[in-house]
Amino acid sequence: MPLPALLCLCAAAAASFTRRGDYRLAGLFPMHIPLAPRFPTSKPRFFPTSEPHGYCLSQAMRFAVEEINNSSALLPNVTLGYDIHDTCSESASLHATLRALARKGGREVEVLPTFRRYQPEAVAVIGPDSTELALTAAAVLGVFLVPEVSISYEASLEMLSLKRFYPSFLRTIPSDRQQVKAIFLLLQQFGWAWVALLGSDNAYGRDGLDALYKLLSASDVCVAYRGVIPVNKDASSPELHNLVRILTDVRVNVTVVFSNRRSARPFFEVVVRRNVTGMVWVGSEDWSLSQTIWEVPGIQRIGSVIGMSVEKTEPTMLERFKSWKTAEESAAADCAGSTEAEGGIGGSAQLDCTQRCTGCHLLTTAPNTYDAQASFNVYSAVYAVAHGLHDLLGCASGVCSKGTVYPWQLLQKIKQVNFTLYKSRISFDANGDIHKGYDIIMWNWSGLSWAFNVIGTFRVNPDRLSIDQGKILWHTKDHQAPTSVCSEACQPGEKRLQQSHHRCCFSCVACPSGTFLNRSDLYSCQSCGVDEWAPVRSEACFNRTIEFLSWSEPISWVLLTSTVLLMLLMAGLAVLFALNASTPVVKSAGGKMCFLMLGSLACACSSLFCYFGEPAWHTCLLRLPLFAISFTVFLSCVATRSFQIICIFKLNVRWPALYEAWLRRRGPVLFVSASTVAQAVLCLAVEAASPTVPRRDYGASAERVVLECAPSTEAGRSAAIAYTVLLSACCFALSYAGKDLPASYNEAKCLTCSLLLHLACSAAVFCTQGVFRGRSEAAAQVLGGLCTLAALLGGYFLPKAFVILLRPRLNTPEHFQMAIQRYTRRLAEA
Repeated sequence: MPLPALLCLCAAAAASFTRRGDYRLAGLFPMHIPLAPRFPTSKPRFFPTSEPHGYCLSQAMRFAVEEINNSSALLPNVTLGYDIHDTCSESASLHATLRALARKGGREVEVLPTFRRYQPEAVAVIGPDSTELALTAAAVLGVFLVPEVSISYEASLEMLSLKRFYPSFLRTIPSDRQQVKAIFLLLQQFGWAWVALLGSDNAYGRDGLDALYKLLSASDVCVAYRGVIPVNKDASSPELHNLVRILTDVRVNVTVVFSNRRSARPFFEVVVRRNVTGMVWVGSEDWSLSQTIWEVPGIQRIGSVIGMSVEKTEPTMLERFKSWKTAEESAAADCAGSTEAEGGIGGSAQLDCTQRCTGCHLLTTAPNTYDAQASFNVYSAVYAVAHGLHDLLGCASGVCSKGTVYPWQLLQKIKQVNFTLYKSRISFDANGDIHKGYDIIMWNWSGLSWAFNVIGTFRVNPDRLSIDQGKILWHTKDHQAPTSVCSEACQPGEKRLQQSHHRCCFSCVACPSGTFLNRSDLYSCQSCGVDEWAPVRSEACFNRTIEFLSWSEPISWVLLTSTVLLMLLMAGLAVLFALNASTPVVKSAGGKMCFLMLGSLACACSSLFCYFGEPAWHTCLLRLPLFAISFTVFLSCVATRSFQIICIFKLNVRWPALYEAWLRRRGPVLFVSASTVAQAVLCLAVEAASPTVPRRDYGASAERVVLECAPSTEAGRSAAIAYTVLLSACCFALSYAGKDLPASYNEAKCLTCSLLLHLACSAAVFCTQGVFRGRSEAAAQVLGGLCTLAALLGGYFLPKAFVILLRPRLNTPEHFQMAIQRYTRRLAEA
């Protein structure tokens, strides 16, 4: 290179990238893009090309410093200086970092036991522009506690928030932790449960992909494929073609691309070549607004692109920055023109990329959206440092004290800043991350050129995503939001039966009765509680109906009315028989024994009240014994009376001593007492062996809980019933034996019908025990008891009451005497 041209270039670089001041900042930005050597065996050399994005960032830093120096409110009587370094490679970035750490006024970096009194050349560092460079710079600067405020989308790596590793690192863009949450909520918002994840093969892509995969694994979103986009590949790379082929094979409609813009461009070139259309691409903020991506030929055919973008920058700042930048670049162009007139630098110049900006005068194009947003991040970072320095120097009084500033002191102040910059709130949390969210943008090709729409926002503290559906323009055939699922959703109440290792691929099976599908677990049916029930395909359990024969039911009113009427009839008969106790009809019916019989029937009838209402311990215990013992007393009396009539008319002639012994030994009392005691002992034994207590029966019906008295042992109950049946048969036999007695004493017809009705009712109740449950069973028991008692009462007492009330001429001694004479005469004739 001719010497005059080299001197001019160096002067221009010095004027553009270095400025003296009371306190100096260091800026680390990529001014060139290094290319690989032409031949693998050749000596490693750089063939740099200019980087417009990095140049725009450096100008934003210069603009912010100039604004602050011209401000009377922020850092009055203090000027900021800067050294802007080219970080076109990792070695260049490390060299720039060490230059920023050099002791003030010298060129060496001292390694001391403590850095509390160490004063480096730069009080803070702005940048660098990539994850790898940010990790290296943050590790080195953290040792010296020199504040590093990162501004790059690629420096959003969540690991940089770990203060034990990077204690002096801060950033004016959100952490990837927030971006991952935003993407996760976006997938859930549209119900995309079958997605593919791709990430660039660097720390930014891999860590973002891992964080997103971890979050999706704990949700209802399945990852059909997870791949890595190789770096330093072009569109002819077999790896990229294979990656796109896999995407089409797994049949997903949504792909998340967490990549930097350099890796994303060749990938989308392959996507266009392989004619992948109609897909939804969810992009990370590094490439969502990058011009290098949307300029790929034919990219408008790939489908819908939704991306993340840091909150929109206030246009006022960008307009001021653009005007300032135009004036500055005009001066740089004049210098470049004079240099070319003197010989130019030539295309073959191989310059050290560390501090040279080859052809900066050519980078005068207007900043695109991506550059504009990144420029505001740099602008915010410089102002954050300035506010921290303002507080540290005590500038609130209007005059700053220009004292010695140690980096660790400034770091503490920067962490505490809280100010508004063009409607954007600038403050940092404990991890050094800015309190900032994202705009959700969508690419729009409906016009003549590329554009984007802000379709939603993601805000932090608390995390919330909002989408404006009216602003979405889907690039699909039907212009509707596409679906992305492995299997269609099941019908309500159907669980998912997983068919592969992906939980989103399933078949549907209906939940059986007694279970329900809990929406928190779609892969299993939950059992209902013991007091709950659910039909087939249910999504909730319902409380079972507690069933028993309550007092207020209509059927209960009918049965209770019948029971009360029957007891009133018994009381009326007792009064009637008491008033006519001396008449032949009452005496032939048993005399005083009639009142015992009526009383036993009344007791048996009162046992029916134990079947109404909620079963209790005492009502369950009284049901069987009270009815069985009372009924036994009645049957024993009937048997005794029938036996006495037969003895008088038939056995007394043949065996006169038998009847005399029966009366002398008080046979009726002994028989009634013995049979009653036997039944009582039997009932007590049954209850002692297996007490009848209230219980809840859950097996009667799915939707009901039957509240009933737990039955005693079947053998005990059968024995008690068999005993009454035996007495009934005995009564039936005795009454039948007296069928040819005088008409006034012949009760064979009425008793036979009554006992047959009693046996029929008992058989009906016994047979329906397994058919009816709950209130139906209790009602059947009461009805059977009423029929039995009414039949016996009607068959034995009502004919006599009929004679007393309506046929008084038949209730005379003469009538009975005539009946006996006719019977005697008939026997004699026979």
